[in-house]
Amino acid sequence: MENVIEIKNLTKSYGKSRGVVDVSLKVKEGDIFGFLGPNGAGKSTTIRSMLGFLKYKQGEIKILGLDSVKDHEKIMENIGYMPSEAWFYPAMRVSEVIKYAADVRGGDYTKEAERICELLKVDTHKKIKELSLGNRKKVSIVCAMQHRPKVFIFDEPTSGLDPLIQKKFFGLINEYVKEGATCLLSTHVLSEVNKYCKNAAIMREGRLTMLDSPKIDDESFLKFYEDEEA
Repeated sequence: MENVIEIKNLTKSYGKSRGVVDVSLKVKEGDIFGFLGPNGAGKSTTIRSMLGFLKYKQGEIKILGLDSVKDHEKIMENIGYMPSEAWFYPAMRVSEVIKYAADVRGGDYTKEAERICELLKVDTHKKIKELSLGNRKKVSIVCAMQHRPKVFIFDEPTSGLDPLIQKKFFGLINEYVKEGATCLLSTHVLSEVNKYCKNAAIMREGRLTMLDSPKIDDESFLKFYEDEEA
């Protein structure tokens, strides 16, 4: 299997504030990769650097064999990205947001969008401002998945979702992965990584540690942080 995501020695700082330091990881094709860590650990900074939203100080990032800086537009054509914040224009209807996301990519993904909306119980007639956080998250899922990309990058995707929708969401991920997609799942929910991920790493204070196995119990997880702080 080839590496779909390769990060080598990524370092990003915010002036005197910490960002990420010397982060390196590889995600193979067909993997569901768990990117664990508490809020503020550096997960979002790493993801935004991967997607070209942040300029980083040093390092190299390749996605699908393409350089994240030079080939940014081509990479984004094959990415399904769901940010941790599900913000949209509040006056737009759900159907308009989903169509706008498709139009930006220059495609018609109506059939797949309708299938996901039905599965997740998305009310496409409502305006964004009428939606709860969980329902905005569902709209974000549709926008990220409807074009059936090669790579999914999810940043804290399940916060605000009820357990049934979470289960359906991961069912969709597994479906796409079986068809050849790859997924990077950023989360601070250990149970999600244990249940769904094939490989995993932990971020803490801007640094990354690869795990020998994604299966880790709560006691070991807490001990990891205690050891790091010792």
